[in-house]
Amino acid sequence: MTKNNQTVHPASKSNNYHYNKKLQRYANELRHNMTKAEACLWKYVLKAGQLHGYKFRRQRPVLNYIADFMCPELMLIIEVDGITHLNEGVVKNDEIRQEVLEKIGFTVLRFNDDEVLKDIRNVERVLDAYVEEYEMKRP
Repeated sequence: MTKNNQTVHPASKSNNYHYNKKLQRYANELRHNMTKAEACLWKYVLKAGQLHGYKFRRQRPVLNYIADFMCPELMLIIEVDGITHLNEGVVKNDEIRQEVLEKIGFTVLRFNDDEVLKDIRNVERVLDAYVEEYEMKRP
């Protein structure tokens, strides 16, 4: 993949998973102002290694994006989409963003606010299944 005529290497520990320090301040603001759905997913599923012991980071700058949640060990990004993500322009941007993140090696799982707020156990089951499949593929 190229970015401004430069090759963008797959995300890895050696390149800090393409952490973008320029977005750090904005990410910090988002971390302190999470949506209700993001806060619920964090508190009840992802915080403190609750999901199979894996550590997730909230509002993590990756390339020119801020991922809602990112687990470097699983190469997983989780996005929680609110109502604005139904807008045609936002949907297109989400598709581009997901394509870019997948090209550098991440899997992107998306959930909408209602899924998280009304059926968080199903969201947790989807994430459990992802982790189990990931672990089976590992050498």
